[in-house]
Amino acid sequence: MSPDDTVYFYAQTDPYSEFSNFAPYGVALDGVWWPTTEHLFQAQKFADADYREKIRRELRPKAAKELGMTRAYPLRADWEEIKDAVMLRAVLAKFKTHAKLAALLLSTGDRMIVENAPWDGYWGCGPDGAGLNRLGQILMSVRDQLRQEA
Repeated sequence: MSPDDTVYFYAQTDPYSEFSNFAPYGVALDGVWWPTTEHLFQAQKFADADYREKIRRELRPKAAKELGMTRAYPLRADWEEIKDAVMLRAVLAKFKTHAKLAALLLSTGDRMIVENAPWDGYWGCGPDGAGLNRLGQILMSVRDQLRQEA
């Protein structure tokens, strides 16, 4: 597969911006409505229920991320072990909630999906393109699951 076949996403003005966790598509999980998957993901870092709720109530996903990046509140002890599963659950909920997003994801066929995040070598491709691209991998996994369920 050539790089020309790759689906890149990142900024809200880019094609496939809907794949971003900052995209304005909420999800309901565990009886709670989250404005974006970014809100959901960032809140799950913390055991403190009041702080999770503060993140959930933020108006913008960027503000939710900023609260999630603080270390004024301790991270869950198991965060490093569960963060990928938390992201998978959030992304799967997003694409199962919004049929138009599921159709967009399925329209990518078997193309590679890459979060073109220049500063994130874990969830995205990082500054040199050699990042782990875990969010892209999760999106491709969700695509496979949606395809199997169709």
